[in-house]
Amino acid sequence: MLDIITPFLVLGVLGGLLGFGLAFAADKLRVEADPRIQAVHDRLPKVDCGACGYPGCEAFAEGIIEGEVESLSQCKPGNKKHYAAILEYLKNNPDEDGNIIKVNM
Repeated sequence: MLDIITPFLVLGVLGGLLGFGLAFAADKLRVEADPRIQAVHDRLPKVDCGACGYPGCEAFAEGIIEGEVESLSQCKPGNKKHYAAILEYLKNNPDEDGNIIKVNM
C-alpha cells in the first residue's frame, strides 16, 4: 500500500515546492511596464499590419512612448481621429519628470 502512495506524495511535495519557487520568482523578477503604452495602444486601430515599420500596434505604441516615433502618420490604417486621441492623451499624461512626448500628426 505504501508503494502506491509514495509517488503521489513525492510528486505532490515536489509540485508544491516548484509552485512556491515560481510564485517567488514571479514576484521578484516582475517587469513594470509603463501604463501609457497600453493607453496609446487602445487608441490605435489595432490592425497589427506592420506598415509603420514596427511588428505590431503594441510595439508602435511603445515606440511612441519611448520617443522613437516622429510622426503618427507612420500608422497607415490610422486616421485623424486616432491621431488626435493619441496626441490629446500624450498632452494630458506626461512622464514622471513632467516631460510631454512630442510627436507629429
